[in-house]
Amino acid sequence: MTTVNKLVQVAGCIDAAEADMIIGEGADWIGFGLRLPSGRDDISEQDAAAIIKGFEPPHAGVLISYLTDAQEVSDFCTQLGVVAVQLHGDVATDQLRLLKELRPELFVLKSLVVKTDNAEELLQLVDDTHPFVDMYITDTFDPKTGAKGATGLTHDWSISAELVRRSPKPLMMAGGLNPENVGDAIRAVRPAAVDAHTGLEGPDGRKDRAKVAKFVAEARRAFDDIG
Repeated sequence: MTTVNKLVQVAGCIDAAEADMIIGEGADWIGFGLRLPSGRDDISEQDAAAIIKGFEPPHAGVLISYLTDAQEVSDFCTQLGVVAVQLHGDVATDQLRLLKELRPELFVLKSLVVKTDNAEELLQLVDDTHPFVDMYITDTFDPKTGAKGATGLTHDWSISAELVRRSPKPLMMAGGLNPENVGDAIRAVRPAAVDAHTGLEGPDGRKDRAKVAKFVAEARRAFDDIG
């Protein structure tokens, strides 16, 4: 794993050519959303595993998962060969604890889905779960669809900033980030990492090289600014 400070992740990789481009433009980690609740994965599990196998540190593939059972998560991570998993489902604290017992070497990111009225709930979740989590990732809830990730929507950044201050573990910021706003987001929230998905796509649904390059450059500049 690379250092978890000043880290840039691009999520929703769809094939090997896209992965090569994302790494080539300077991103650190690539997220693969698999076994999604919608049933519409961006890539097959076999293709994702083949791409992940080819990564050389500090680059790494991350499983983006809505699974909630620790054993199932562990088995799937083994199958894919990932060193990190991003948990977006409502995973019970005892399952987070069990996952850490099963796989102490696995880097576990737990999502904190920001709604309009749940800041206290998220702060409590951090207090309860931080011993079993390596990093948090904030994302935005879409009340229209019920989606908890890849919504393309931003949220109240002051909530993310409060979570950064509260959490003993680093925080990755996601939710509607794009090349135009990532610098402002980093300066306002002071996260350890950022992630973008839909904000880097062109009209064809593929990641746009120019957008990825600009996103990485703006993020790096802002991370340097906040020290």
